[in-house]
Amino acid sequence: MSLIYSFLPPLAYSCSQNHTNTIPKLKSEKPNLTPKKFLPNLLSLAIAVTLTSPLPSHAIPSLNSQSPSTSLTTPFSQSKSLLIGLENGKIRPCPSINPGCISTNPKSSSFDFPWTIPENSIDKAIEKLREAILETQKNVKFQLVEDTPNGQYLQAEVDGGFERDVLEFLVKGDVVTYRCMATKVTYVYPFTTAFGDSKGQEARLKQINYQLGWYAPSFDSME
Repeated sequence: MSLIYSFLPPLAYSCSQNHTNTIPKLKSEKPNLTPKKFLPNLLSLAIAVTLTSPLPSHAIPSLNSQSPSTSLTTPFSQSKSLLIGLENGKIRPCPSINPGCISTNPKSSSFDFPWTIPENSIDKAIEKLREAILETQKNVKFQLVEDTPNGQYLQAEVDGGFERDVLEFLVKGDVVTYRCMATKVTYVYPFTTAFGDSKGQEARLKQINYQLGWYAPSFDSME
């Protein structure tokens, strides 16, 4: 037994003698992390990570972004840009957002029949039409009188119920097609339905036609 112990290191030898007292104990100490010091450090770290980390693309919506399905077109905005003039060589129908209109275009909800010019007035029809407008309407301003492949086109502005109204006539042979339309459409808040009707335009056209003495068919005359 003495020979075996002689080859062991001193530490091993001493352990064999009294292993309950000679094995050194590892001293473990818990770090002194008090709440007063640890929590502020944790908060500082969280703030630093938040400030330096990139935000998700959907976190803050862009002020310039707009959904493709969102439409900015409203009846009120459409009424600000009413189209005037011939369309494919014909008088345009009344816009659906403008009740203060009447047209001979069959696509128009406020429809009126074209006039028929007597044979003795066909040659000077456009001049007679100008005279009748001047004699029956207020503050007339002729915007355009021109020859087109589809007839003679006349455009004039007159005083209307709110602002100015536009009169358009197309004379071709012995037929006169026309459209009379208010240039200002009035809406009553908060509704999106325009205020007004085509009665004023009908009365104006009757004045002009009565001055001319041309034939103006109507639904009543067809009964």
